Amino acid sequence: MTHESASGTSSSARLLGEVTAALARSGTVDDALGRLLTLAGSVAGAPVAVLVLQDSDRPDLQLVLSIGLDDARRMAVEATLGDDTDLIPTVARDVSARQATAGSFVTAAGVESADARPLVVRRDSLDLPLGVLAVAWDGPSALTEDATSALDAIADACAVAIDRGRLASLVAERSEWFERMAHSDPLTGLANQRTFARVLELELARAGRQGGEVSVAIFDIDDFAATNATAGHEAGDDVLRMVAAVLAESVRLVDTVARSGGDEFVVVAPGAAGTTVARRVLDGVAALDPVQGRQISISAGIARFPEDGTSADELLGAAQSALERARSRGRGTLASATVGAG
Repeated sequence: MTHESASGTSSSARLLGEVTAALARSGTVDDALGRLLTLAGSVAGAPVAVLVLQDSDRPDLQLVLSIGLDDARRMAVEATLGDDTDLIPTVARDVSARQATAGSFVTAAGVESADARPLVVRRDSLDLPLGVLAVAWDGPSALTEDATSALDAIADACAVAIDRGRLASLVAERSEWFERMAHSDPLTGLANQRTFARVLELELARAGRQGGEVSVAIFDIDDFAATNATAGHEAGDDVLRMVAAVLAESVRLVDTVARSGGDEFVVVAPGAAGTTVARRVLDGVAALDPVQGRQISISAGIARFPEDGTSADELLGAAQSALERARSRGRGTLASATVGAG
């Protein structure tokens, strides 16, 4: 092996090591892209290097990273990205073009020459453009064959880092969605019965330790079955959502409101304000506009820890009994399990 070929092999190995380190050892995608952009400028001998990305949700291009640009020139480059005649967007969309002289970019960046190449990943047999890596010089472009190959490799590494970051973000968003769905009622967006049961157990345990109070209220929409029968299930769903919105707006930040199934809702309210919260809910629902000519109202039963029970089952049973008494009194009525209250 000649000295020249050994030197080339050494340079290739060093480049491979730096690219691999940027991908494998950077804490974030931004860190990886920053290291790769610095490496691009270095191998090209270019004082200016920029990374322009296409937002995954819209076609606009954004200048996300730059080296060698002051604020004024960076703003000027950003202004060119909305111009359809600019060659940087053209390169981003034309994945077959591996090099281009970006005319308006050169002018905006205050340089004499530039080299730009698309960032592309292949998925489902299709080339997916992600953006552009560009380097620029104050004089004529003088890329060697090795530097050109190195820039191609760095551009591919940038594309991999961006794609990996977006896939990770997508996985996180889906995980968050599934987590939210596991704890929420899909129709109303309130907590579901499972989440409510867990919160109630935690609040009772805390109140037991601290000698505090907890109120549990059960709300039932009056004549809901009749609404479904006469106005239809879509109207019934509208009523459920309207009542849920009142509940969400009426409770305090420390309270938890959930749909417990059908036309029933439950609230756990730490402290002694449960009755006040329940009355506020009843008043809010009474003020709603009629649906299909039917006025909306709800009845409620409320029980308190520790007076009406010391476990979740006891409190829910006491609140349910109170709700039955409220229903017997008429629409839009509140009853309490505690003797002499409500």
